[in-house]
Amino acid sequence: MTTPHIIPVRAFSDNYIWVIRDHCHAAVVDPGDASPVLDYLRQEKLQLVAILNTHHHNDHVGGNAGLLREFKVPVYGPKRESIPTVTHPLGECGKESEEDCAYLPEFSLSLRVIDIPGHTAGHIAYYGSNLLFCGDTLFACGCGRLFEGTAPQMVNSLEKLADLPPETLVYCGHEYTLNNIRFARAVEPGNKALAERERTVEKLRKQNTPTLPSNIAIEKATNPFLRCDEPEVIQNASNYAGKPLTDRVSVFSALRDWKNHF
Repeated sequence: MTTPHIIPVRAFSDNYIWVIRDHCHAAVVDPGDASPVLDYLRQEKLQLVAILNTHHHNDHVGGNAGLLREFKVPVYGPKRESIPTVTHPLGECGKESEEDCAYLPEFSLSLRVIDIPGHTAGHIAYYGSNLLFCGDTLFACGCGRLFEGTAPQMVNSLEKLADLPPETLVYCGHEYTLNNIRFARAVEPGNKALAERERTVEKLRKQNTPTLPSNIAIEKATNPFLRCDEPEVIQNASNYAGKPLTDRVSVFSALRDWKNHF
């Protein structure tokens, strides 16, 4: 078995299309645009073997059709969303059932599916071998907007991801980290780990270097949406809301609204 490498291919203004690759094969996660992926595959002389989608937004699935014109490969995606090109619809199974997964034999890589609704109604993540591909649910120091789901759904989804091992590498869909950190600093100015993360990320962005992957340990230490039980976060979310907030969902809801207007 050859350990796959994970490479970011940039698309649009701030999307990352993640390429799982070895010396001759590649699978892609959330290809919103086929062109940069095809350019990368040709440059590296790689054979596409699979496409994985986390949710139906066009900046994550818009390149499927163009890739399928060049490569006849399976397309994994959420079974609770309508993505016409998906050939293998997947969703999280109950504890008594065999778990749905995307198996990529070229890498001997099995990625378990986790249901994480909130950003969209049927959003899923792929997790395995210390890798988490979470689309637009968990961002580095942030989370996705609630376009189709509810705050309780998103809180539950984020808790599922936060419960993964701390060393889990987080591959999300966008380069939003620095802006997210600046919001987080407003929410929790006393967080020393967050101040250190800001310095690190600023250096990376000055070099135009991706700030991803993150990991679960860093997110739990610095991401306000995973820290809704922290006193400073609760206090400042309550100040924003103009009333005392006493539970995780109400704190999250205030933070999400605050971030929307930040």
